Amino acid sequence: MRSKIKDSPKNLPPAPWKLPLVGHLHLLMFSLPHHRLTELAKRHGSLMHLQLGELSHIVVSSPEAAKEVMKTHDINFATRPYLLVVEIIAYNFSDIGFAPYGDTWRQLRKVCTLELLSMKRVQSFRSIREEQVSSLIRSIYSNTGLEINLGEMLCNSSYNITLRTAFAARCKQHDAFISITRKLVEAASGFSITDLFPSIKLLPMISGMRAKLEMWHQDLDAMLESIIEEHRARNANTKDSDDVTDDLVDVLLNLQDHGGLEFRLRTENIKAVILDMLIAGTETSSTAVEWAMSEMIKNPRILEKAQAEVRQVYDRTGDVNESDLHELKYL
Repeated sequence: MRSKIKDSPKNLPPAPWKLPLVGHLHLLMFSLPHHRLTELAKRHGSLMHLQLGELSHIVVSSPEAAKEVMKTHDINFATRPYLLVVEIIAYNFSDIGFAPYGDTWRQLRKVCTLELLSMKRVQSFRSIREEQVSSLIRSIYSNTGLEINLGEMLCNSSYNITLRTAFAARCKQHDAFISITRKLVEAASGFSITDLFPSIKLLPMISGMRAKLEMWHQDLDAMLESIIEEHRARNANTKDSDDVTDDLVDVLLNLQDHGGLEFRLRTENIKAVILDMLIAGTETSSTAVEWAMSEMIKNPRILEKAQAEVRQVYDRTGDVNESDLHELKYL
């Protein structure tokens, strides 16, 4: 949660000592942010105020406080903060993740919940997930006895699943797509000097960040436009069908052509939502699995118990399939 200093209320939560201009930025330098924030929360409490540049942030560190923010008072905190990277890449906040709270956001969320991520739709892509998981396992097995970068392998596997789910087949620009989206994730997840000092209007241009983001946006837009046109041309040559195996681009184009929403779905919305699916559906999944693996490696007893359960369930077939996932109670 954050706001500009001049808009910040007087009754802020406890805060560490800060420096002029930069505020508490120095406390997060040269250390892992989640480690440093944990240390600071132990000292200043589960609700803590940090000033990063010109922006005032509230850090929530306890389950009880998080529930208040994300469930009890969720509407008050629903609108995401401004980020230059999102403004440029997501077609001026035309996506789901960063659209301002309101009617358009509710309609986009409805599209996501009822169309893109419905149980029926998710199940229709099961074969893609199982194929990619099998490929990942074979790749790990082929490197037995060698060092591997599991995080990189998990991330690539997640990208392959999400791209095939979105576009049905391997798109021509597969590698370029992954390269740019990973750069965007890196740009959006760190501390950007241009976002921390919004009053300095020339900063995005002086730093070169705006030019870089606009170049990436042009490349991504050209790829997305090509993919959408290919889908439109293909659909024009086939009969209408309710086949649930349509990819996510087909679903969005169908909604644009035949309505069912309280607003017209623009092509910019389609492109931005596709990017949401690609970024949110890859980095989050692979990161969660990587953290889970790290936790098990650090705790041999937990790892041994999880391994025994997996072997018991899947030794019968030798393949990992989703139909038996419900049997993995412990994992």
